[in-house]
Order: sequence, then structure tokens, then C-alpha cells
Amino acid sequence: MNKIKNFFTRHAIMAPASFLTWFTLIGATSLNFFVSSAIGIALYAGGNVAIKEVQLRSNLKQLGMTRSEYKHIEHQLTQSKQKLKRLANMYGQVRSIQAFRQVYDMSSMARRIIKIVQTNPRKFYQVETFFYAHLDSAVELTSKYGLLVNQPLKDREIKVALQHTRETLSDLSQEMERDLRNAVATDLEQLQMEIDFVDVTINKDKPLLESKGEHSNDR
Repeated sequence: MNKIKNFFTRHAIMAPASFLTWFTLIGATSLNFFVSSAIGIALYAGGNVAIKEVQLRSNLKQLGMTRSEYKHIEHQLTQSKQKLKRLANMYGQVRSIQAFRQVYDMSSMARRIIKIVQTNPRKFYQVETFFYAHLDSAVELTSKYGLLVNQPLKDREIKVALQHTRETLSDLSQEMERDLRNAVATDLEQLQMEIDFVDVTINKDKPLLESKGEHSNDR
């Protein structure tokens, strides 16, 4: 989802094309300034829409995804960013160092997972539980923990609830760590395959190099 790159590409193509068209209409036709400007603006807007569609189709073809799949993942990413923002805003509500650390770790892992899926939308299917369950649970549990910890009452029932929430947040943090591992699993496999290939290539060339070295010494 290279939105920024695609955005600049579209405008880099259409801006000079629209300006040249406008300039030509003003200088070489009998059309007045306002009509020429309207045509130039329409060309600019229409061209951007057309190029955006071409870029989207190209991305879908490269990813091997349907338009509905792509839009669904895009929607999930937008929602997850909003949830991540809510989670990050709760730092000040938790007063326990342990809970603060848990919220910080979960926010960091969530941010990395979202960035990975943004770069490669196909990875969404490796971390579906993060988007459908784990991030929601992190936001809800942290919100309830912040509500409880800021209550003036500190009876046994609230203390037990706070302790249970911290333990659940710890379990949830481990689940999100597994999500992150799943997100990078295929990258690690590809990296290991490349390392193995390089090792095989190097070991294959070693006997030849050693043989050349021996002949050189003999001479």
C-alpha cells in the first residue's frame, strides 16, 4: 500500500500535463481564460482518478488479491490505527509500573504489526486474530484497568480485579508477541533460505579456490 509514492506519481504526471494543456488552450485557441482553466482543472482531476485506478489494479495484480479483499484490509488498518491511538492515550491512566510497561509493549508491538501489514497486505491473513480480537481486547482491558485504578475505593474486590486484569494483560501481551512473530515468520524463512543458498555457493567455490591456491604455492 504505497499510497504516498502513488500519490506523488499521479501528481507528477498530471500537474505538467494539465498546465501544458491549459497553456496551449490559452495561447492557441479562442477559448477564454475561465473556460481554459475549467478544462485544465477537469483534466487534472480526471487524470488523477484514472491513474489512481490503474495503480490500484496494478497493486491488486501484484498482490493476487481482489478489490474487496484489499478494501477490507485497508478498512481494518484504518480502524486499528484509531484503536492504537486510544491505547497510547491510556498511558497516563495506569498508575502501576507493571501495567504501564504492559501497555507500552503492546502499543509497540501493535504499531509494528500494523506497519508490516501496510507494507505487505498479504500478511494480514497471518495476523487476523490481532485485528479481530487482540487489539480490541488490549484497548478494552486497559480502559477498564484505568477506570478501576483511579477509583477512590480500594477494597479487596477492586484489588483482586486489578491483579486479575494485570495478569490478563500479561497473557494478552504474549499473544500479541506471537502475532508479531507470525507477521515476520515468512520473512525469516526467506532470509534463512537466502543464507543457506549463500552458504552452499561459498562452500561450493571453496574447493576451487583452495585448489588454485595449492597450484600457486607449488609454482
